[in-house]
Amino acid sequence: MAVFLGVCVAACFGSGDFLGGFVSRRTSTLTVLFFAQACALALAVVYALAFSGDAGGDDLAFGAIAGGLNVAGLGVLYHGLATGRMGVVAPVTAVVAAIIPVVYGTATGENPSGLALAGVGCAIVAGGLIARERSEGFDAHLLRELLLSGMAGAAFGASFVLYAETSEDSGFWPLLAGRSVAFPLVVLAVLVSRSRISAAPHDRVRAIAAGALDVSATALLLVAVREGLKSLVAPLAALAPAFTVVLAWFVLSEPIARLQVVGLVLALVGLSLIAAG
Repeated sequence: MAVFLGVCVAACFGSGDFLGGFVSRRTSTLTVLFFAQACALALAVVYALAFSGDAGGDDLAFGAIAGGLNVAGLGVLYHGLATGRMGVVAPVTAVVAAIIPVVYGTATGENPSGLALAGVGCAIVAGGLIARERSEGFDAHLLRELLLSGMAGAAFGASFVLYAETSEDSGFWPLLAGRSVAFPLVVLAVLVSRSRISAAPHDRVRAIAAGALDVSATALLLVAVREGLKSLVAPLAALAPAFTVVLAWFVLSEPIARLQVVGLVLALVGLSLIAAG
């Protein structure tokens, strides 16, 4: 069940990243985050009330910090995708986001089988290959792209760990705590920067859909880490670029490079090994 949920998490995150990154090329990142996080907060209320839970102070604190880190990571990621090369930003973000929970999980006593660990390695490498694009080599912007992607990946990885530390009895209240912090942070950023929140109607819909997918992915993530090991679920969630690539091919008719095909095959191998392990 944890493997299936991990794939669902990747599907939601990958689809949301596609929509958020696409709209960020047409309007400001803060505008995208404003509409996305407003929707995410509303859905988090629904999730928290629809499913029973008894959250303690630690659960809410972990969720609140995780929510702040998540929206910060999204902001950096959307900005990086809009201004840099996806072939650099996306794979580094995915790999860093996966490595942090894997290291944390094994350091805190998780002991996945050797077969499952081999699958983890395949999944991490696959996430990087799938997100690769053809590039003409390194340039002066490389350091900036690596910095942005490293920051985004670290924020996502840390938020994953914090959400995983919440108790199973807390339900989705940590999710609501996180979104209750994330949306005000976006509003504060808008006020401080004096940005104008303006987007075409279809771009607002896409941004709202990105927010719905993001909060749904986080909800599934909470369920997944409570069903399985953090060190196994995280690499599966890091396969999100696979869904981004497929959507870009299907919706935007972007070609799939050979390395991406190799990554997709390697992802299937990794999933099989993790499931078998």
